[in-house]
Amino acid sequence: MTDTCLTHHTFSDCLWIRCTSRGSFVNSPTLKSLADKYLEQGGKNLVIDLEMCSGIDSTFMGTMAGLANRCLSAGGSLQVASPTDRTRQAMESLGLDMLVDIDPPDAFWHADLEERRRELADDAHSSEGTGGTHMSEVARTRHVLEAHNTLRSMNHKNAETFGYVCETLEEDLMRHGDDH
Repeated sequence: MTDTCLTHHTFSDCLWIRCTSRGSFVNSPTLKSLADKYLEQGGKNLVIDLEMCSGIDSTFMGTMAGLANRCLSAGGSLQVASPTDRTRQAMESLGLDMLVDIDPPDAFWHADLEERRRELADDAHSSEGTGGTHMSEVARTRHVLEAHNTLRSMNHKNAETFGYVCETLEEDLMRHGDDH
């Protein structure tokens, strides 16, 4: 499973990650890996650009929620640029709007959005081969479980919605001898 739909660029004030197809369990490990490296180096602000994103699944959203928590703990934020209405509704339905700033009109990057996108296009780094593209089945299952546990911890509705998913993933890990 290759992942060429995420490109990224580090600006002085944020790590900008652009998703140009579907945000899913396939590329969410890459999203996490890119953000982890940035945050470990002292970065605080992430911008996930979803203008070209056709949709996002629960694993991608759970990964975003986990990253948002880390940004908030570091005194920063995770912001989403230009989501489609459908993607915005998906994020809001799970409560991500309580952690993530979704297309805020007063965002630090809003005034120069197109300039940032041009710079990203000119100097973008593809994420292919980073993070999740070559994960073992157990590592990918652990990642999906972590994302869904993050969603479950956000509110009661998510706890009910994703309870069975998490139980199933935990059983899969136990069958593989991984007690996570």
